[in-house]
Amino acid sequence: MYVGQAVIINKTGLHARPAYDFVNLAKEYNSEIKVRNLNGDDSQAVNAKSIVFLLSLGICEGDKIEIMAKGNDEEEAVTALINLVVSGFNEV
Repeated sequence: MYVGQAVIINKTGLHARPAYDFVNLAKEYNSEIKVRNLNGDDSQAVNAKSIVFLLSLGICEGDKIEIMAKGNDEEEAVTALINLVVSGFNEV
């Protein structure tokens, strides 16, 4: 398992468009990928390949998320998703 963390810098948090981009990128990898909001009340990890589950985390600006992947491309998946988050989803 490979794990990484990143802080959401988007003013509007992880709303529909960046969540869509995140999910589509996650789907490019074979690994099982999960995300959890480290600032949320519910620290449950959800499937990163589901926009419904991802939006259910209520991720806001300044929240720290944890991305966990398990599989043959786990490191590449986590690294790519962290890079997307720290880029501000090209909105910042």
